[in-house]
Amino acid sequence: MISRRIIRTKVLQVLYAYYSTEEKSINNTEKELFFGIQKAYELYHYLFVLPTEIADYAQSRIEIKKNKYQPTYEDLHPNTKFISNQVIGQLRTNKQINAFLEQKKFSWEDDPELIKELYLLMTDSDIYKNYMGDNNRSFLDDRKFVEKLFDKVILISEDLHNELEEKSIYWNDDAEFVISMIVKTLKRFNELSDSTQKLMPMFKDEEDRVFAKNLLRKAIINHNELRAFIKEHSKNWDVERIAFMDILIMQLAITEFLYFPTIPTKVSLNEYIELSKFYSTEKSRNFINGILDKILKDLKRTEKINKSGRGLVGE
Repeated sequence: MISRRIIRTKVLQVLYAYYSTEEKSINNTEKELFFGIQKAYELYHYLFVLPTEIADYAQSRIEIKKNKYQPTYEDLHPNTKFISNQVIGQLRTNKQINAFLEQKKFSWEDDPELIKELYLLMTDSDIYKNYMGDNNRSFLDDRKFVEKLFDKVILISEDLHNELEEKSIYWNDDAEFVISMIVKTLKRFNELSDSTQKLMPMFKDEEDRVFAKNLLRKAIINHNELRAFIKEHSKNWDVERIAFMDILIMQLAITEFLYFPTIPTKVSLNEYIELSKFYSTEKSRNFINGILDKILKDLKRTEKINKSGRGLVGE
């Protein structure tokens, strides 16, 4: 589930914390890195529950209207397409989701106002009105609606983002990525999916777990060499005045250039330029791009970059 882009982001965050504290411990920083990744995986499960919580709230509204003193025809004959959505039914019984929530002792029961706000946001949306107004019914329609519910309703809820910030500082920047992973997971669901339908693992494979560990450690251990490259190629700049986050982004990029032989330099360059869009100013992005480009050309000229693997030799 955790992509390499998120791994890079998490490493950048803990690296910033590492250099910002007096007591520096690589082991503790590594533990913090994997704890942050674990928290993102927890959020993946927690957010999966929201459609069922919204459906339960919708069901309660239907019951209230049915029990009115003088219910209307619409009150007695409600449109139940949403509450009987097949994918929501599958999420409700999914063993992996339920086991994870039971283990972590987590629920949204203490957040009724959030569920109400998400319900109202959903019912006011065009995706809901179009879905409920369409008499055709298929599993694909149900799944597409749930995907849009996450992407077009849940993701844009300010109340949800505020609630996540209160629940954990580790979730401040994770919602968008986690929801993108949820949507990818939903595409694996089909009519035959049952309670054993698997979700994504935390890491795609062991190689990604090792990548996270090595990226952090190599960036710290080779600190002096990496900073020297930055200083050498920014001679017209006072390194002390360069934004600290910009230096860390470049430090990680150079780490991948030098110490990760199976990752193409173009991939590393593009990934850290993309990362700078979220953690630097526009002026800084151009600066980072220019410095990294000069460093990369120099490293290739001096043959300090050694890539191996299919299509990478002599890149």
